[in-house]
Amino acid sequence: MTNATETLEGWYCLNDFRKMDWMRWKSLSDQQRQEVLEEMMELWDRWNDTQEKSEGSHALFQIVGHKADIMYMFLRPTLDELAEIELAFNKTKFADYTVQSTSYVSVVELSNYLPKGEDPYKKPEIRERLFPKIPTTDYICFYPMNKLRSASDNWYMLTTDERKQMMRSHSLIGRKYAGKVKQIILGSVGFDDYEWGVALFGEDPIQFKKLIYEMRFDEVSARFGEFGSFYVGKNVSNDHFNHLLQL
Repeated sequence: MTNATETLEGWYCLNDFRKMDWMRWKSLSDQQRQEVLEEMMELWDRWNDTQEKSEGSHALFQIVGHKADIMYMFLRPTLDELAEIELAFNKTKFADYTVQSTSYVSVVELSNYLPKGEDPYKKPEIRERLFPKIPTTDYICFYPMNKLRSASDNWYMLTTDERKQMMRSHSLIGRKYAGKVKQIILGSVGFDDYEWGVALFGEDPIQFKKLIYEMRFDEVSARFGEFGSFYVGKNVSNDHFNHLLQL
């Protein structure tokens, strides 16, 4: 039996994808739309207070393509807090004009390769990655993925040393994009349909394509990677989003 990789966990994450019911939204009067948006701004202010206290993070993205119109991303210390956020949003009037097209539940995850006896949670550089503030870069690319468990290529039957060596090569590609792409790795085994979610952030979306394409030629992805749907979008402030919804 091969040994499981020890993982470190940080904040829980909810990616909430919504489609707008534009026909119903456009049927509202200007005053009605303003009332709906003011209620959402109050909720957004509460989330801002949490973020300012470093007790979580959040961001809003305008998704490009047919899969969704917007995506809220939330990071919180507990799963209960994510459930409360989702319920609070669903109780707003604005939620009545959206349909949740999909969602993804996970937890920020890092592999722990530190020597035994060291407490990784005491290292500032690790805490920064486990309890991050969502980057304010212009664009996001989000996708879920699995490691294959087929008869010929089963990631989980490799030895620990084999997995480490492959992941070391894999990470070297990512380092080439330092300063161009930031990432948050999200573990979702037991939480959602895939084993990981990956959130990439950057100022130039073409760098997402270059990074992911280059990694396709790495053995970890070429032999063992299985990917779900990709979502790409633009980071928008709450005020800018209100402007987008004004007709």
